[in-house]
Amino acid sequence: MKHVIALDVGGTGMKAALAGADGTLLYEARLPTGRDRGPEAVVKTILGFATELRDIGRERFGSTALAAGVAVPGIVDEATGTAVYAANLGWRDVPLRALLSERLDGVPVALGHDVRTGGLAEGRIGAGRDTDRFLFVPLGTGIAGAIGIGGRIEAGAHGSAGEIGHIVVRPGGPACGCGQRGCLETLASAAAVGRDWAAVCGDPQAGAADCAKAVESGDPRAREVWQGAVDALADGLVTGLTLLDPRTLIIGGGLAEAGDTLFAPLREAVRRRVTFQQLPTIVPAALGDAAGCLGAGLLAWDLLSTEVTA
Repeated sequence: MKHVIALDVGGTGMKAALAGADGTLLYEARLPTGRDRGPEAVVKTILGFATELRDIGRERFGSTALAAGVAVPGIVDEATGTAVYAANLGWRDVPLRALLSERLDGVPVALGHDVRTGGLAEGRIGAGRDTDRFLFVPLGTGIAGAIGIGGRIEAGAHGSAGEIGHIVVRPGGPACGCGQRGCLETLASAAAVGRDWAAVCGDPQAGAADCAKAVESGDPRAREVWQGAVDALADGLVTGLTLLDPRTLIIGGGLAEAGDTLFAPLREAVRRRVTFQQLPTIVPAALGDAAGCLGAGLLAWDLLSTEVTA
């Protein structure tokens, strides 16, 4: 059976799969990233995981994977296949595509940014599959974005298009790791909501999901924290839709798991802020944490299609 290797590398864990030509995940596996062991050990783990998947493919399907796709966080140079920088993994200028291709006996390898790769999957087979232009924004530890245009994801001139989490929405606000203050992700990410709710409720272990539950139970303190995040998110999204004019806003990540507790006030907050702009449809992501693996598989199949065309 024809298949490709798909790898989604996160700061905490790696998700991997063997993907069929129709995008179906034929085999799935997970492994801790082990970032505490250092960047060289992480790269070694990625290469070993890919090798394991290659061997499983041979055993189960009687053939070697035709290609591999890998999604990683941070700054990615997709043209050269280099993982340029990732703060949470500690690596710089890792020639990951070349290393993987060598380990996998020369099969072609595609390297992509994790959020853009997830956006590719949402655009083709998820919440944006019938949309020509969309903005995919997952709300997790941080906030990033993927700009979908006509079936592809825009990477930008330097590989950093879509970094909506670093739009300053509250000048002078909380310090951000990027060096600015008041960035969107310091106020409206799942991590930010969890931080603010923990401070208010007095439980250092409380997170965004706990805040959402408190909102649903009518806690006025939780509602204040939640609405503050929603308002900041709406400000950032309206900036994004003013620049990009997407037909659909796809919201994913941990915060989106709150469902209507998030989407009802968010849709209203965005509606109040638009003036001349066309109001996009705001929908939840459809693929959950499988988006990265599915997208990595699509990158691999796209690479094969490009080679055949060339």
